[in-house]
Amino acid sequence: MAARKKATVNDRTELIEALDAIEKEKQISKDIILEAIENSLLAACKNQYGKSENIRVSIDRDTGAVGVYAQFEIVEDDMVEDDVTQIGITEAKAKYENVEVGDTVETEVTPKNFGRIAAQKAKQVVVQKIREEERKVLYVQYLEKEREIVTGIVQRVTGRNVYIQLGKLDAVLMESEQVPGERFKPTERVKLYIVEVKDTPKGPRITISRSHPEFVKRLFEEEVTELQDGTVEIKSIAREAGSRTKMAVISDNPNVDAVGACVGMNGSRVNAIVKELRGEKIDIINWSDSPEILIENALSPAVVSSVDVDEEKKTARVIVPENQLSLAIGKEGQNARLAAKLTGYKIDIKCE
Repeated sequence: MAARKKATVNDRTELIEALDAIEKEKQISKDIILEAIENSLLAACKNQYGKSENIRVSIDRDTGAVGVYAQFEIVEDDMVEDDVTQIGITEAKAKYENVEVGDTVETEVTPKNFGRIAAQKAKQVVVQKIREEERKVLYVQYLEKEREIVTGIVQRVTGRNVYIQLGKLDAVLMESEQVPGERFKPTERVKLYIVEVKDTPKGPRITISRSHPEFVKRLFEEEVTELQDGTVEIKSIAREAGSRTKMAVISDNPNVDAVGACVGMNGSRVNAIVKELRGEKIDIINWSDSPEILIENALSPAVVSSVDVDEEKKTARVIVPENQLSLAIGKEGQNARLAAKLTGYKIDIKCE
């Protein structure tokens, strides 16, 4: 009998030790798990006593000992209507000291087999709570990385989808978020832009992209010191992934060349990003509050003769020399299309 009791004490101590380890390793509060176990045991008591309104379950935070306590309201002897929740004053005075009508008293009613029930419930609750809390922790961690760049490892390529490991979570790089022509190999490390993080019953669901315009913007922010300290700002960006990106920048310091800062010495900064984007062309222009100047800059490398803007209709009529027309429009209209996205104006290009 003594040996059995000792084992039970050890089990209780092991529970507390296990919860301490979980708290340290997974940053899940021991008290949160113990409260969940107590609530689960309280539900089990309802089966034992028929109701749980006046039952309290307590787990000792140091020893793990489980106790079940019934609470009774003291009433006059002839006013006892429910002997599960009430006790007459005469009986109460016989059992307790210094009590009066209206007081609440408590008696331990822990069943003999409750240790086994508690152990089963504890195991179920611990597993469930760990999963829930891990999901919460992961969701918060990745929510902080939303709209930022992360590095992932390619796990496998299935059809046109690429499965990426992002630390403790996996995400799928869908075909719609890939750059046309890019190919990935298992174990390859790739940079990705986190578009959105959603909380689901199965854990955080992360939408990742390499084709998003903000991906290029974040790459420049990682590479260019002046963007990090706010001296240079990216005002607008337009992208056709895998082909070309146009980016408009401005500096609040007249001594700092915004375009030069992004290009870097001998093109070192922009070349690093072009390499990451596997050869995608990048045009960096100066931003201007004047729509005419902005549109002229946006159509570079073409030379523009004149720009006529209707700010109300958000349209612009651009005149270019005959030898610049194909350059201004670009291959399959790409240059004009990106300039329109960058400036927010519908651009009509005409020859002189």
